[in-house]
Amino acid sequence: MNTNLLAHINSPKELRELSKEQLPQVAKELRDFIIDIVATKEGHLGASLGVVELTIALHYVFNTPNDLLIWDVGHQAYGHKILTERKQLFHTNRQLGGISGFPKRSESIYDAFGTGHSSTSISAALGMAISSNIKGDFNKQHIAVIGDASIASGMAFEGLNHAGVTNANLLIILNDNMMGIDPSVGALKNYFTNVKAGKKVRKNNIIEALNFNYSGPIDGHNIEAVITELERLKNIKGPKFLHIITTKGKGLEKAEKDQVKYHAPGKFDKITGELEAKSTLIEPPKFQDVFGETMVELAEKNKHIVGITPAMPTGSSLKLMIDKFPERAFDVGIAEQHAVTLAAGMATQALVPFCAIYSTFLQRAYDQIIHDVALQNLPVIFCIDRAGIVGKDGATHHGVFDIAYLRCIPNLTIFAPLNEVELRNIMYTAQLGINFPLAIRYPRGRGFMLDWKQPFSTIKIGKGNCISEGNKIAVLTIGTIGNKIIELQPEFPKNEVAHYNMRFVKPLDTELLHQIFKKFNSIITIEDGTIVGGFGSAILEFAANNNYKNNTIKTLGIPDQFIEHGTVDELFSSLHLSKNELKKQILQELS
Repeated sequence: MNTNLLAHINSPKELRELSKEQLPQVAKELRDFIIDIVATKEGHLGASLGVVELTIALHYVFNTPNDLLIWDVGHQAYGHKILTERKQLFHTNRQLGGISGFPKRSESIYDAFGTGHSSTSISAALGMAISSNIKGDFNKQHIAVIGDASIASGMAFEGLNHAGVTNANLLIILNDNMMGIDPSVGALKNYFTNVKAGKKVRKNNIIEALNFNYSGPIDGHNIEAVITELERLKNIKGPKFLHIITTKGKGLEKAEKDQVKYHAPGKFDKITGELEAKSTLIEPPKFQDVFGETMVELAEKNKHIVGITPAMPTGSSLKLMIDKFPERAFDVGIAEQHAVTLAAGMATQALVPFCAIYSTFLQRAYDQIIHDVALQNLPVIFCIDRAGIVGKDGATHHGVFDIAYLRCIPNLTIFAPLNEVELRNIMYTAQLGINFPLAIRYPRGRGFMLDWKQPFSTIKIGKGNCISEGNKIAVLTIGTIGNKIIELQPEFPKNEVAHYNMRFVKPLDTELLHQIFKKFNSIITIEDGTIVGGFGSAILEFAANNNYKNNTIKTLGIPDQFIEHGTVDELFSSLHLSKNELKKQILQELS
């Protein structure tokens, strides 16, 4: 036991040279390796610890990368990355220029499919398995590992429904730990709980009814049992389904006991698991907490308010309302499409639905926004969290497309608060009664104000405001990025840079824009979303439609490319949207 086996494993080839009796030691060393790095570099901890034995077993039994392995979402793929030629690079995980925190096809041949959003694995693996059949490669294996929270999503069911009527050589492994980021919810979760408890549901097994060869449930931490079952299933043709039971955070006591907190805990002591002490400085609140606390405050007085989130009660802070008003706040699981149409149904019955959802996840419900909400002009209030650059989660999670993909939808109003007070006030305004759908976008992270709990006041729809007067150049901002211009204002020549907080992307404040275009020849727009079809595009359209030909308009924002991972500050700097970069560009326009 003194020999470090993991030190000699750089790819699955070396792993397969070991005896089965040596694999439990590899599992312990792999867990320790993950804990050691994530303790200081941060990342998604609990999910990867929970599938260590499964990860080893999969690469031991199957001939990866020739056999294709897909990890749903990818939070749990750290062990996979370490065993597949990235052990020496793992310390760069989620760092600027380092490896991604999620599976990524361009990063490794072992990453058969890029994942970052949930419930895509079954469809992708089925597509690969059908392709193998078409090519005549009937021995190639195709494995999708999906969690009990992700398999409840609509897309996963669509994949299961199709797979069950094919002869595809597909193995779906259900990693059942009763957790997503928060605890799993819904009737399917209850069904799997009954299966694990040995209740009489086997004769009505849902998976077998869909024409899968079902086996399990088995202990996912018993590596010998997992290997034995995988070796058996490898020789069975057609769609197969293996149900394993695991513990999220396995091997780190505190991660096992507090699985929500240790999903992505930040820095912690690798021995004790204690989280790094937080600063005692009084800081502005996180925007998600401003939303969550304001929801409770408003719901206390307005009994028609309801809250909805698709599997993000803690991340969105809707959990504050779920705890206070459980009959009026709903975690619907990983079901973004359902969340939006559920809100639409509630709106038809005179309730006031606030649908709290991350920008990058709202993309998954685009048709529902158009068909079920906007087309019927229903007053659903979308509270779009994690808008803009989010940092180390990278390209799959940056919320940079929402302005562009929402702006083209008729009837929909789009608002981006400058600060916490504006977020509270637009929520207050909306629940007083609106006759149109409203999207409110705000970023990940902390705000700017300590005294943010101010008395409510209404916001006039479609109206921006002037933050600073000037006479040479006009800077138009949308959302919280405007605070950078406020901070920079003392560094600009006196009375030369005017700053306008436009607040609304749609409808634009045309009255204010006419004043700006008549006064200023030089105009700069700044946003933390894509410049293709975004806020700057809206200003350019206004200029063209109103025949403003003599104004120079410069649009600053996210370029037409996918932005990789790094800290928010690093990424803003690389995109020329940091304070210093914005200062340079504005001064250049003044010269």
